[in-house]
Parts: sequence; structure tokens; C-alpha cells
Amino acid sequence: MFKKKSILVIALLLPVQILLIQSLKQYPSFVEKWYSLGLYPWIGKISRSLWGWVPFSVGDIFYTLIFILVARWIYKNFKGFRYEPVKLVFDITAHVSIVYFMFHLLWGFNYYREPLHTSLNLGNDYTTEQLIAITNKVIKKSNELHNSLGYADSVKIDLPYTQKQMLDLTQNSYANLQKTFPSLSLQPKSVKKSLWSLGLTYMGYSGYLNPFSGEAQVNGLIKSYKFPVVACHEQAHQLGYAKENEANFIATLAALHNDDKYINYTGYIFALRYCVNELSYRDKELYHETLETIHPGILKSYKEMRDFWDSYDNPMEELSKAWYNLFLKANNQPKGIKTYSYMVALMVNYFDNRPL
Repeated sequence: MFKKKSILVIALLLPVQILLIQSLKQYPSFVEKWYSLGLYPWIGKISRSLWGWVPFSVGDIFYTLIFILVARWIYKNFKGFRYEPVKLVFDITAHVSIVYFMFHLLWGFNYYREPLHTSLNLGNDYTTEQLIAITNKVIKKSNELHNSLGYADSVKIDLPYTQKQMLDLTQNSYANLQKTFPSLSLQPKSVKKSLWSLGLTYMGYSGYLNPFSGEAQVNGLIKSYKFPVVACHEQAHQLGYAKENEANFIATLAALHNDDKYINYTGYIFALRYCVNELSYRDKELYHETLETIHPGILKSYKEMRDFWDSYDNPMEELSKAWYNLFLKANNQPKGIKTYSYMVALMVNYFDNRPL
């Protein structure tokens, strides 16, 4: 009887949680102060301390076990849906309620913090002229760095590091970045190659943060020029920047602050792709003219990634992206996946009066 009452109470708490959490959208400064800059840094540090030293992804193992347990539960209770549907619905709702609570406590409240442009005191809009200016600056830096690394204009650069070395190198990015932004201190480290990289690839993802283990996961199949920036992106999520656009911007800053020129290069051409894509929406003719000024070797890197994703194109990716789009919209990103373009606004406004 006690168990039945507990399940009922926990299940009924789910809609209460949803209402309370959705109300937090109205109080971003409260979330920023008390959770994102208050409680969460301690949660993140404890999570990284617990699992960061393990050489494989604990979170991937955790998800695998959950999948097996769920499949086993469905198999054992399949007939119950016919004879005791109400009981099983409450059982499922109670478990969802617990997961929902833990997700938000361990990381998810970060979706409701202040926008990054507010905390950095930046604008969040820009003119086409400003976009053109920042795009040309990034092109100039990318081309110069491409040559300074000793490669001809037409040669695609592959980083001369193993994936483990690239993961280790990203620590220098955040060590340097925290000198300007103390809140971006990332110790201890907990960034790993995902055990399920093939599955991530078929779903169309370069990496993910496990909110329950606090591990930053990188898809081990993606190409080398993208690998360090994805690692920096997932580590930005680790630091409590839940929104994809903001994590992209922080990843760019992290790569540009690295002492290694190859990592710098990945940051520049990562940012450049977003700038030229945004330019294509505003001025198609200028977009095509701008492409002519980018070294062919850089464009070959972009084509390599497009070909990579195209080779894994499948219906599951479309379903996965549709689900993730809904997930983002439900978590304070009303434009869903399209909010990635906001990264350009942060770039334009941040580097407006700063050297790139």
C-alpha cells in the first residue's frame, strides 16, 4: 500500500514540476545567481571528479543499462497494459517524474539562465555591414593561419594529433579562457570519446553532454578539424551553458585562446562556416563572391564534413533531429535548432571592438 501511494504521489508531482520549471523562464536572473553561478558549479565539479578519471564513458554505459532495463520492463509488463493499464501508466509517469527532476537538478536548470549576451553586456543584433566586416576578418585570419601552418592554399589540413591528444589540448583552451572569464574554469577534466559514436553519427550528432554523469562526449568518427571544437562545445555545456548557440560561441573563444596553432585554426574555420552561412541568407550574390576569397583547402574541409554526414544519411537522423528540435523549443529555445545562428550575433558583437 505504501509503495502504491508513493508511486501515485511521485507521478502527480510531474505536472507540478513542469509548471514550476516553466515559470522559471520569467526569472532568469534568479536562475543565473542561485543555480548557474551558485549550486551548479559544485554539482559539475563533483560529477567531473567522480567520473572524469575513468578512461571510458560511464554515461554511455549508464544509458545502455537503462535501455536494457526498459526493454526488460516492457517485455515483463506487456500483458499488463491490457489488464492493469492505469497502474502501469502511473508507474511510467512516476519514473519519468524522477528522471525529469534529476535532469533539472543536475544540469537542466541552466536552460533558464540569463542569455549570454546579457551576462557579457553585448548587443544581440547586427547589421549586414557588421556581418560582412566580421566575415572578412575571419577569412583573413583563417587564410593567414592556413599558410602559417605550412600548407598550400589548396591543401586540406588534417590535424597531426590523435584524438586523445586533441582532447588533452582542449584543456589549455579553458585554462587560458578562464583568465578573462573566471567562471569558465574547467577542473577537473571529464571529456571523452563516446562508446556509441556510430549511433551518434546515424542520429546526426557530433557529440553530447550526459547530464547525469557530467561527462562531455565527442563522436569519435568526425573529422579531425571539427573534433577539438566539438570537444570545446561539449565542455561549454559542462560549464552550464545549455543553449547550443552559446556553447558554439564559447567553443570558438576556447579554440581561439589555445596556445596551439592547429587548435586556433579549427576555431577560426568553425566560426567562418557560421558567418558565411549567415551571409548566404542575407545576400546570395555577395555570399558567392566571398567564397572565392577563402582558401580552397578550407572549403575542402567543409566539403569533407558534408560528405561524411551525407554518407550516413538515414530516416533515423530526421526523426532524431525533429525530436531534438522539439526538445530545444521546450527548453527555452523557441526557434529550436535554428537558434544556432545566434552564435553569429555573439561573434559580431563580441569582436566589434576587440582584435580577432
